[in-house]
Amino acid sequence: MEKISILGAGTMGHSIALSAAWGNQFVKVYGINQQDIENADKGLGKKLEVMVENELFTAKQAKEIRTRITFTTFLEEAVLEATFIVEVVPEVLDLKKELYNKLETLVEDDVVIASNTSGFKPSLLAADMKHPERFVVTHFWNPAHLIPLVEVVKGEHTHEKTVARAMTVLKKMNKKAVLLHKEIPGFIGNRLQYALFREAQALLDAGAASKEDIDAAVTYSIGRRLPITGPLMSADMGGLDVFSAISNYLFEELSTDQQSGKILTQLVEENKLGDKTGQGFYLWEPEVSAMLNEEREQTLIHFLKNDLKGGNL
Repeated sequence: MEKISILGAGTMGHSIALSAAWGNQFVKVYGINQQDIENADKGLGKKLEVMVENELFTAKQAKEIRTRITFTTFLEEAVLEATFIVEVVPEVLDLKKELYNKLETLVEDDVVIASNTSGFKPSLLAADMKHPERFVVTHFWNPAHLIPLVEVVKGEHTHEKTVARAMTVLKKMNKKAVLLHKEIPGFIGNRLQYALFREAQALLDAGAASKEDIDAAVTYSIGRRLPITGPLMSADMGGLDVFSAISNYLFEELSTDQQSGKILTQLVEENKLGDKTGQGFYLWEPEVSAMLNEEREQTLIHFLKNDLKGGNL
């Protein structure tokens, strides 16, 4: 069994640690300071409490899971004896490269170094590494303890043994790991997510419909069937002749914008960034934010319980 270290104690970091500990793996989590650790520990406690309330495991099991997670503010201590490291630091290329360079002075050559980057190509991240063969991307989705998907992306020099070890670790976490055969920016999930987001922005900018109706068109139609059938399987079920015909006349009408839309750009310039600032496309009153975040969490728990019950993970 791998000895796992998570470098980064933020929302993603401690959520990934929870996934590992839930899978009976011991994990160390590195935070930049004591406040970082305290926030992570508090967040971990809340997540465990919610999962117990929703009967994903018992209170006794929650305590056992918690004992498998150790926090530290010392990098050397975090990676001591580690065999599998997951980097979860901000999406700043130089920051990530600096960390990898330091790690290669602290760990053995066969220790896997994985990144949770959501878009950087692994070959770019590992360009300055002495041992790029042990580097791989493992892109978890937020919230990492509830969403099963992890995208595994190998770089130009990534060894197949590294990929195999990553897939094994993720299987023990009960994750649905998908392997990319080519390293492309944004991987699979974000390319699909932002294709939809680009078209939503274009519709809003064009005044085709209100923001509420654009969102409703997704949540009350394709959003209902996507948990069961992805876009390619949905096309099979609808008939490829139909989907091909629609593609042929609709694709030329779809947005090809290369930058953020007009309304989104204006909102960002005005520092209206959504939930975290209280206003974005929508107005986020504290009670509205709490309600929607809880509703999303409960929905994700519902699907996760179905996945676990159905043996999908």
